[in-house]
This record gives sequence, C-alpha cells and structure tokens, in this order.
Amino acid sequence: MADETARTITLIVVDDHPVVRDGLRGMFASAPGFEVLGEAADGVEGVDLATRLDPDVVLMDLRMPGGGGVAAIAELTRRGARSKVLVLTTYDTDSDTLPAIEAGATGYLLKDAPREELFTAVRAAADGRTVLSPAVASRLLVRVRSPGAAGHEALSAREREVLELVAKGTSNREIAAELFISEATVKSHLTHIFAKLGAKDRAAAVATAYERGILG
Repeated sequence: MADETARTITLIVVDDHPVVRDGLRGMFASAPGFEVLGEAADGVEGVDLATRLDPDVVLMDLRMPGGGGVAAIAELTRRGARSKVLVLTTYDTDSDTLPAIEAGATGYLLKDAPREELFTAVRAAADGRTVLSPAVASRLLVRVRSPGAAGHEALSAREREVLELVAKGTSNREIAAELFISEATVKSHLTHIFAKLGAKDRAAAVATAYERGILG
C-alpha cells in the first residue's frame, strides 16, 4: 500500500479568526505531507489567494465578514480552479451545508473534528473524494429522502437563501446587501421562486415552503 504522506499536499486556510488560522497552520506544519502556502481572512481574499497559489486544497470557513465561503466556493468553481474546497466550520444547518456543497465544495467538516480526521479529509479532498462529517451526512440523507422535497422543481441554493431571508421579514434592499447582489437580482430570484412554488406573493411562497419542508 502506498504511503499516504509520500506526496506533499499544499493548502491554504481561509478563516476570519487569526487564532484559528494560526492553529491550523501549526497543526499541518507538525504533520508530514502537508504544506500551508498561505492564509486569507475572507472569501474574496481566499479566491484571490487560491487563484495565485493554486493549492491542492482550500480549507474554507463559511461565515466571514467581507466575503462568505459559499460565494467564494461558487467563484472558484466558476473559474474552473483546480483546488478542492474542504469546508471547515462550526455550522451544520441545512442553510449552510446544502449551499456550500451545491456551490462546489468537495467536503464538509465541523471544527470539532479530531486532527487525524482532518488530515485524512484533506488527503481525500486532494484526491477529489467527497468527505462529510457524520452529522452533515445524516442531515443530507434526511433532506434527500424527505417526501416534501419530491414532485416539485427544486430551488437553487441562492433561491433558498433569498427565501430564508424573506421568511425573516427582510426587505429586497436588505437581502441585496446581505447577499452582495443587486436588488434587480433579488427580484429575479423571487420571480423564479414564485414560479417554482406556484405562489403569487412573498407570504404565499414562505407558507408553501414551510408546507413542503423547504423551510423549517
């Protein structure tokens, strides 16, 4: 059997907390077979760094001021980046996991994962294999098997994000600011959401989404 550490895997760390970045850098520096090429504090910086340094793996947090992880993953996917993205976050809700995976993440781990599990996950991600924490895998299975999700055209990850904000009473202008998109784009998403859900307005769309298990 080939030695897993024979090839050095390069990676960058994208997280808004300096302590987390330092901890991950130190952890990988102490293990053979890994090299941390750089660090970024938000998604925008992370995309730039990944584009310039071309690492094997990008360790990506999700919720970061100045540029979130899902948008960064989507941008790297759009650019056809070679790097595989492994999400490393504290959040395992549907509104976090599904958009990240649909945007192109290769794997999804929680920050309480043991270090050996993290090393194994990074090696797997570098090889293009999907890695999901047990909690996330269970949530995805429940979501896929949900009867309420069948028989209807599925909402995209972005459309779900918009609908979740609508359900909280967020205005179009506030949604645009929250998701870093224009109000015109928000209205376009709402038009698609209404069509897919067979709803005539925001309230009906939210009610229908709860009935079908899309929200909740």
